[in-house]
Amino acid sequence: MKIIPLFQKLLQYKTITPKDEGIYDFIDDYLGDTWECIKYDVEEVTNRFYYKKFNDSDEHLCFAGHIDVVPTGEGWSVDPFAAEVIDGVITARGAQDMKSGVASFLYACKNATDFNGTLSILLTSDEEGEGIHGTVKVLEYLKEQNFLPNAAIVAEPTCEEVFGDAIKVGRRGSINGYFELKGKQGHAAYPEKAINPVHKIAPILPQIAGFNLDNGDEFFSPSKFVVTDIRSGMEVTNVTPNKLNMMFNVRNSTKTNQETIKDFIATKFDGLDYTLKLTQGSYPFVTDSSTNVVKNMQKSILEVCNIETKLSTAGGTSDARYFGQFKIDTVEFGVINDTIHAIDERVHIKEVEKLTEVFENIIANW
Repeated sequence: MKIIPLFQKLLQYKTITPKDEGIYDFIDDYLGDTWECIKYDVEEVTNRFYYKKFNDSDEHLCFAGHIDVVPTGEGWSVDPFAAEVIDGVITARGAQDMKSGVASFLYACKNATDFNGTLSILLTSDEEGEGIHGTVKVLEYLKEQNFLPNAAIVAEPTCEEVFGDAIKVGRRGSINGYFELKGKQGHAAYPEKAINPVHKIAPILPQIAGFNLDNGDEFFSPSKFVVTDIRSGMEVTNVTPNKLNMMFNVRNSTKTNQETIKDFIATKFDGLDYTLKLTQGSYPFVTDSSTNVVKNMQKSILEVCNIETKLSTAGGTSDARYFGQFKIDTVEFGVINDTIHAIDERVHIKEVEKLTEVFENIIANW
């Protein structure tokens, strides 16, 4: 299969966020004149939206991914951008996350001879960074043009033990909390004249740290209150602190939101003087298992891999969250996820070939 030379070529571009290093010029040439291209760059981030209308059907399937990779780090056993095949494995930065997925859907889309509607490809150089100038900006533009896809496949690495064993049909959200408990500074010898915030939080901390804010459901684990940092005082032994600062994170399901957390904090710290700030970079979503994109993905994996794949929402976050915000039926599927962001990130070429077959199957049978 000619997918591997394409994959190697993509890996050889040193596209560390947010640089594209000319990779889009190569993709432009690879797809050819039959594909339209919308260039939508924001500040240093480069975004591309390629599309091809096969007929007038309203069906519009988008394959999405990112061309950027994290820095390599030190200690690699090979050149991280050489992309050589050694014993059936390619060890390179971006091998799993996620140029394997990008190569697979580029190949499948370019070689599609027919499709019931429009095929499109959305690529960004800002997924591994802040993510605020990438996929979401393109989707906002497409909405203005009344050209949002009906369904999307984000080719992030999703498999766990063997290729084909898991697809993601949703993602948890992520809420960050910044909490300040106010006190009154004083001499340690006269605690009755001070208000020590450390002493105030001590009996409350066991009630909040690791607490499940909901019970989860068939797709999501419970939304857990995870304390990530606590600090107070001036690093001396004879002065009680004036305040205590705590940071926390909640990877939330659809059952928990910012108001839930505010109410939880208000109950636990009732009567105490505090401030709370919440920020949210991603929101939870889940795609109904009865939608075409989920059913077609399951069917294609079964036909290509002979595996009954499971539906998952595990893991961190990805640009799939943006498709979810725009109410686009979205799944994620890609190679095994076990070395992403690591030294000697690697993938078996058989996985990349199988992933391409799955995408070809979906396009042909949509």
